[in-house]
Amino acid sequence: MNIPAVFILAMLSALLIRGTRESAFVNGLIVILKVSIVIMVISVGWGFIDPANHTPFIPEATSFENREGITHAYGGLMGILGAAGVVFFAYIGFDAVSTAAQEAKNPKRDMPIGILASLAICTVLYITVALILTGIVHYSELNVPDPIAVGINALGPGMAWLRPIVKIGAIAGLSSVILVMMLGQPRIFFTMSKDGLLPPLFSAVHPRFRTPWLATLLTGAVAMMVAGLFPIGLLGELVSIGTLLAFVIVCAGVLVLRITDPEVPRPFRTPGYPIVPAGGVLACGYLMYGLPPDTWARLIIWMAVGLLIYFLYGRRHSKVQRRLARRV
Repeated sequence: MNIPAVFILAMLSALLIRGTRESAFVNGLIVILKVSIVIMVISVGWGFIDPANHTPFIPEATSFENREGITHAYGGLMGILGAAGVVFFAYIGFDAVSTAAQEAKNPKRDMPIGILASLAICTVLYITVALILTGIVHYSELNVPDPIAVGINALGPGMAWLRPIVKIGAIAGLSSVILVMMLGQPRIFFTMSKDGLLPPLFSAVHPRFRTPWLATLLTGAVAMMVAGLFPIGLLGELVSIGTLLAFVIVCAGVLVLRITDPEVPRPFRTPGYPIVPAGGVLACGYLMYGLPPDTWARLIIWMAVGLLIYFLYGRRHSKVQRRLARRV
């Protein structure tokens, strides 16, 4: 069992139950720490790039078998597609901003700024770190759990002081992502419960801290079990394909709602309609196509579980369904 992951999840669950303001303060400190370390790594590593490590820039297409005996594409355009789909979970944090809309002072202004700014900053940092890391060490040596540590070790003994700082940054970075995800998921359950799609316990608010504490406890318990027992590669692929499917549905929803409810007030309107949402559907669907077949099988199982919950409970208790029934 991954004891450190379970411990961190338990501590963050307790913090989230304590309150949103406290959680946001702690997360802000962690983000400042980890971004500072990332900028430090970029500044130091830039001078150690070996152009030979970037030649060829796109490796020749091949394939390999992982520890579970599953064949993956490696190199070439299909390898890039598969890798992009697998690491897509690194981008799920920016959409979590929307799940905290109820606690924003001015969501009409704050939500678009928070989502678009965080996405732009993270994209620049991700690309820069990847470029530097593959320039310091050949990409073939980075298929390990701690690739940045491998890159720092390759800088030589003169940079040994940077190793513990990077490890602290890695722990801080993972912890902040966990915190944001743990903040968002209970609030999704809360909203679904208010709409009647889940039982009322998911919308129970703590009498003192005013947070959805039962939903947070349940989310934390499930996350501790999964993080403690399952391999990170499997979880990464499962989270990525689930997130990509959610983005496909959201982008398609924008297209549908503009046609079915064109007069609904929209504080923020998607620019470039219909090109942007249609492009989102195609791009996310293309990334899903590059993921392994076993990941698709797990997605289908999870969707079946969700549909089962919906038809056995949610459909009969949904407030939207009740309103539609009254109209008929």
